[in-house]
Amino acid sequence: MGNTIIIEKINLALQKIRPYLNADGGDVSLISVSEDLVVKVKFSGACDGCPYSVMTLKAGVEEAIRKELPEVKEVIAEG
Repeated sequence: MGNTIIIEKINLALQKIRPYLNADGGDVSLISVSEDLVVKVKFSGACDGCPYSVMTLKAGVEEAIRKELPEVKEVIAEG
């Protein structure tokens, strides 16, 4: 699978979860995807530094990305 397709699938997943984050005043953006399919994202707005951001990352963002691209090993947030 090409890198462009991987990025498109990840961005599609982020678009699906973005309205929930926006509703709370936050957002998420894709920073990078490593060769071994570790995805790095960055929270912004109310999500940046929120005490629930780890839960949002794993139960929301990572789950949404894995629905589109099950091969993803991990999703991490940039500090």
